[in-house]
Amino acid sequence: MQGLTDTNRITERYKQLVEITDKLGDDKKAVVAPLITEIVFMEGKLESLREMPHLRIHPKNPERQQITPAGKQYKETMQAYLNAVKVIMSALYKTDTSAADELLEKLKEFEL
Repeated sequence: MQGLTDTNRITERYKQLVEITDKLGDDKKAVVAPLITEIVFMEGKLESLREMPHLRIHPKNPERQQITPAGKQYKETMQAYLNAVKVIMSALYKTDTSAADELLEKLKEFEL
């Protein structure tokens, strides 16, 4: 049942982002379209990585901490996510500032 919920969430998120970027010209849409798929994928990945431990703390010396592989993945995925969002925001800003505002509102729903 959870898979169905995830599929619906992904589909809805994809539709939201496509609707927001519909205001772009065909040339910009061609560049932005693959980014939408990646953004939706990365949002799911970030959500699952958020539930994993990001720090390993030494049991005898709590001051010794080490970032876990999940922590590294989260950081790298978040950076890629932000870069993709910046590209779309830049394209929207140059086209229509109201579309950029709409994207910002939708991104707030994701609660990073």
